[in-house]
Amino acid sequence: MRFNAQVRRWHYWVSIASALPMLILIGSGLLLQFKKHWSWVQPCEQRGTGSVPQLSLDEMLAILTGTPGLNITGWESINRMELRPAKGMAKVRLHSGYEVQMDLGTGAILQHEYRRSDIIESIHDGSIFAGNWTKLGVFLPTGLLLLFLWASGLVLFWLPISVRRRRKRLGTL
Repeated sequence: MRFNAQVRRWHYWVSIASALPMLILIGSGLLLQFKKHWSWVQPCEQRGTGSVPQLSLDEMLAILTGTPGLNITGWESINRMELRPAKGMAKVRLHSGYEVQMDLGTGAILQHEYRRSDIIESIHDGSIFAGNWTKLGVFLPTGLLLLFLWASGLVLFWLPISVRRRRKRLGTL
């Protein structure tokens, strides 16, 4: 079997075998491209008043637990905190999927919104489906197959061009 036909056959079957995981990978990747530009994916960062934190961690927790609607009972409700001194705010990410942005100078809650980018990232890497098994057993091979499809697509694009050039050079066109 000729090289061109073999590459074409492999390209055909690999594209069919990896179509669904590739659709998930590409779709979630496109959504992640918009995470800083579309507040539905990730809340836009607000600006606070202070650049140096004026509150202790305990004071911040007291403000968060006292804010109605957040359902924060203590440190166990908080996934992580990020201080952004240049923007004068702290991001508090909750286990519930919400993100609370707090002013570093006054302690005021600037906003609290649902953060979808973490869920989209776990869809993108496959860990949401069945943990590491899907991540390493389905989505990693899909990424490698996507690399193969890219390379074989370039070969399939280049082969007819090289054949035409060779025929033209030999004068058989």
